[in-house]
Amino acid sequence: MNKIIYINNKIKSFKKKIEVTGDKSLSIRWAIMASLAIGKSKGYNLLRSEDVLNTLGCLKKLGIKINLKNDYCEIFGKGLDGYSYKNNLTLDAGNSGTAARLITATLVKAKKTVKITGDASLKRRDMNRIITPLKKFGATFKENKKGNLPIFIKGSGSLNSINYEELKGSAQCKSAVMLAAMQAKGTTKLKCKPSRDHTELLYKYLKIPIKVKKTKEFDYIEVTGQKQFKSFSYKIPGDISSASFLLVLTILTENSELIIKNINANPTRTGIISILNLMGAKIILLNKKRYKGEIIADIFVKTAIKLTPINCPSKFNSAAIDEMLLIFLIAAKANGVSYFKDLSELNQKESPRLEWGSKILNMMGIKTKLTGQSIKIYGNPYLEIKKVIKIKKYLKDHRVFMMSTIAALSCGGKWEIHDSDSIKTSFPSFLQIIKGIKN
Repeated sequence: MNKIIYINNKIKSFKKKIEVTGDKSLSIRWAIMASLAIGKSKGYNLLRSEDVLNTLGCLKKLGIKINLKNDYCEIFGKGLDGYSYKNNLTLDAGNSGTAARLITATLVKAKKTVKITGDASLKRRDMNRIITPLKKFGATFKENKKGNLPIFIKGSGSLNSINYEELKGSAQCKSAVMLAAMQAKGTTKLKCKPSRDHTELLYKYLKIPIKVKKTKEFDYIEVTGQKQFKSFSYKIPGDISSASFLLVLTILTENSELIIKNINANPTRTGIISILNLMGAKIILLNKKRYKGEIIADIFVKTAIKLTPINCPSKFNSAAIDEMLLIFLIAAKANGVSYFKDLSELNQKESPRLEWGSKILNMMGIKTKLTGQSIKIYGNPYLEIKKVIKIKKYLKDHRVFMMSTIAALSCGGKWEIHDSDSIKTSFPSFLQIIKGIKN
């Protein structure tokens, strides 16, 4: 159902202290790892979004008992060989690329053929990037020529360790290989462009045999397989990707301040903070502490007095890939030309986000120059929108919807933004939190 929101007025100044929902990447990873552990695991502050619920649904179909309570989630893991496989089993990951790729990797020992599918948006995304290495482990696949969903996987009773290079900066691909490696004989060696390291930190915490060596260009990871691990409790911190929408709203709203409590401030996820501070924002991490390998902090942000353009170093891309649309919005209000490059991966998301980012800025009256992997944004610090802007037919990408909402609230104009239900994918309480900030 196409639900539309209308925004006709800019948000007024505010000073608030808030929390956001649990981190999506960690919620999905906790659920998958708990299903492979031995015993009952408890997850607190689990994100109740469609992506996470679809992950739980897939695990239930694999014979894993799950109790979703008001305050926590229980998962009764049966170990590395604990999944059960019914005939003609189909697992639907919905819109979640993380769920589709990571759960597929856990099936490298599946005794029967399993079908993996998803919604229309997910069916457009490339699965070859995990199919190729999983075949090397010994799994067999039936896939179409484009490597899109649906795919069919059957596992092997004798998995080989492999050597693997990940050159896109994709944490999903890296994590998929690590999950398969955990079930294979011997030691799998990975050479990866830096990306979010939640899976590595979980492995270390759970004492799964892993070695990690980081250099400027690559992360070198070794995983030794076939070691069972025990169940574990986990309190999932707030999602920095969700918090980022509210950071940008504060930066662009006059005389405003915001504190967001208990956020996952993992350095592989805080690229947006580094970039925006270089552009003149003032974002500070407070009360930092370490929790089971992750860094948790409160985030303080206030209105930016002056925003400067940036020639954005590519080294920040991986740690800010999900927040790039918001960074483009900040660049639209900067005093000069900003340049972002090496962003082809941005078009491999739920929608071609590089194209959509440019399109929305153009609708707002901001000039851009776009290639397949870069964008120049000609900022205007005096931008005031007076016209009607309609955002629709964007493949129901939750981040396009939320970026458009922040643009409407901070830059003015009359906006008609379609498919508000898209936020159920990652940040179901987004509009509710916005309402609380406005009030």
